[in-house]
Amino acid sequence: MTSNLLNHQIDDILHSVLEDASGDLYMVNPSWDAIEAFVSVATATDDDLPTVHMLADERTLKDVMGDFIVASNAADLIDAGALELRTLEQAPENSLLITEDTVVAVVHAGDRVGGLVTDDDEFIGAAFETYAGRWDGADAFNLRTPPITRVRDTLSDEISPDAEADFTAILDSLETARGDGEGLDEVTISLLVAARNEALLYDISKWGEDVGIASKATFSRTKTKLEDMGLIDTEKVPIDVGRPRLRLKIGDERLDDADNGQLATVAQSILN
Repeated sequence: MTSNLLNHQIDDILHSVLEDASGDLYMVNPSWDAIEAFVSVATATDDDLPTVHMLADERTLKDVMGDFIVASNAADLIDAGALELRTLEQAPENSLLITEDTVVAVVHAGDRVGGLVTDDDEFIGAAFETYAGRWDGADAFNLRTPPITRVRDTLSDEISPDAEADFTAILDSLETARGDGEGLDEVTISLLVAARNEALLYDISKWGEDVGIASKATFSRTKTKLEDMGLIDTEKVPIDVGRPRLRLKIGDERLDDADNGQLATVAQSILN
């Protein structure tokens, strides 16, 4: 890559760099938007990816990874060996993309983004060596969100293929899954899916805890909240030994009438 990337979107710049890169790539001081864009671009590509060493501000990483959609796809990339995350204590002025062949400085100018490229071998070598050293001394970022592939596979196996299809359809209809008023969180989505498929609370909460989404206690608290708001209902199911278990059911006819693409929108409107 020898020419500057001007008047591009950040995802265009990332796609160009990933397409040309081989070996290690250091992504230094990425913005919130750049982290989201990288996960989206890398997840969507069918090409072999370089190993991306992301050195980012810890607070920014925590904020971005608060979105289950971004975090679970990032976890997939980590599982595949395409991404590693570490925290950056002293950030450079700009965001940088560094390979053994090029250095790209990502510069924001209002609503415009440019990638300023150098192919000067001496400068590139010095930059690569500098940030390889900083990488070696940086602290790892612990991403606790499970990979989305594992979430879907285990949901299909342990609850049902229909539940997995509903879960995927809801996520695909959302821009974010934070539970902060802008999107449903992963526990709420899981419980709505369980209710739509009349699964047991015990089964969905055990699955959620085992796969790493949230604890059984969090599932129980969220179930109570959704039940109090009328989104879901429960019925007791006797078992041979012990207390009856609770079967989850949809509690609002508006959710019953919604297809998968509308379920998240309808649920969000009721919650608000």
